[in-house]
Amino acid sequence: MSPPSTLRVGIVGLGANTRLRHVPGLRACPQVEIVAVSNRRPESTAAVAREYAIPHTFEHWQDLVADPAIDAVVIGTWPNLHCSVTLAALASGKHVLCEARMATSAAEARAMCEASRQRPQLVCQLVPSPLGLGAHRVVRDMIDGGYLGQLREVVVIATSDVYADPSQPLHWRQVGDLSGVNMLTLGIVHETLIRWVDDPLRVLAQAQAFTPQRIDTASGMQRSVGTPDSVQVLTTLASGARGLYHVSGVTRFGPGTQIHLYGSDGTIKIDLAPQERIVAARRGDARLQEVAVPVDKLGGWHVEEEFVGAIRGQNAVQFTDFPTGLRYMEFTEAVARSAAGCAVDLPLDEPEVAGD
Repeated sequence: MSPPSTLRVGIVGLGANTRLRHVPGLRACPQVEIVAVSNRRPESTAAVAREYAIPHTFEHWQDLVADPAIDAVVIGTWPNLHCSVTLAALASGKHVLCEARMATSAAEARAMCEASRQRPQLVCQLVPSPLGLGAHRVVRDMIDGGYLGQLREVVVIATSDVYADPSQPLHWRQVGDLSGVNMLTLGIVHETLIRWVDDPLRVLAQAQAFTPQRIDTASGMQRSVGTPDSVQVLTTLASGARGLYHVSGVTRFGPGTQIHLYGSDGTIKIDLAPQERIVAARRGDARLQEVAVPVDKLGGWHVEEEFVGAIRGQNAVQFTDFPTGLRYMEFTEAVARSAAGCAVDLPLDEPEVAGD
């Protein structure tokens, strides 16, 4: 079926990232119209519809995804709705751009993948980790060109002090029912890593919530924190390399967000935030040197353009398809399971499909 000349998009959950990225990104694409919106509360739905001149509003997201006048659905909700909205949208014949993290569990992610596989004519894309997009091609070229030699060790660091203050209220990302097994930025940095190296076969993890309870601003009551604020992971990669992750929201004056790749012949270190920077050296070099990213290889944020182009048959989805999302969801779930017990092998034994 040929896509219509004008792509009509409905948004479920027009929140912060949708405002920042998706609305301007979609409106920059020719012959794309944002025609409908549905937020959690009717007053929020009405407010964003006025702000962005969106002509149609829906009190219930189910009615939006069922509307035959809509061609594609952008899902900007918390992860607890990603699976339900995706499955309904695909069943209604809609293309899907879903905010990260993919879902609350590997079971939900697997259900989303299966629904997408059954409808190959529909484009399904996940909003990618923005980390490393600028440096991606240069890092990929260096690895493919043998710069590292044999990969031996991987170090992934993602530290901040966002949860260091115990007096700060509970954030929605710390509510397990809303965020699922997604812990801090673990999934985001892992998604970035597996653009460059193979997947782990085993994880051994520990995790801790140093502030086990916080004030829920909605109720004014203390509530248990449902996700950890400190995670450490050891991994074994399929290549035989070993990995080490330090992911924390309670690290004051920490090293930030970085990925280190150590090989038999060379080292590549990538600073991911607040600015991307590559430094590298090979055997025989005196020290690490900065690696420039040429303009013609500089990547960036093209998510909405890529989504629209895929619908129109102009390109494939590179960042990020549903199978990649399932891979990072299985990793984060393996970490959660391991933190509660012992080492966990990947890929996971196939979980029950969500809803069974």
